[in-house]
Amino acid sequence: MYKIILAIVFVVFLFDGCATRGEPEYNGNTYNEVKHYEIGTVERIRYVVISDNGTGTFIGGLVGTVLGSMVGEGRGNVLATLGGGLGGAYVGSEVNKANAQELSVKLDNGEHVIVVTKGHKFAVGERVQIIKDGNRVAQVYKLQ
Repeated sequence: MYKIILAIVFVVFLFDGCATRGEPEYNGNTYNEVKHYEIGTVERIRYVVISDNGTGTFIGGLVGTVLGSMVGEGRGNVLATLGGGLGGAYVGSEVNKANAQELSVKLDNGEHVIVVTKGHKFAVGERVQIIKDGNRVAQVYKLQ
């Protein structure tokens, strides 16, 4: 019983450390570089799914293996460990998928761009500011 409680506490702290608090997040290598921005109006929205980058699969497999190893004895323990690892990897990859929006934006300069963003909900007709880090999108914000 002690091992199970310890494993649950470990998992909670592990995922709590990975969670963001809703603040913008920048890459640690580029946070101090000058960014450029463009302003435009959202013309179309398409909902998309961003696939797991491998983190969820790894963490899920690790947690599933640890939890599976606490079940059974002998060959049953080996099977539980293997099953826990495989099941955890699958669940972790599904959980780490992110729902996002693909925004078709008409910029104020007349150019049309498409950006993919997650964590914010946009609507057609909203004015947005797209912060660029070179040719990459760093953040997308609604303008008031």
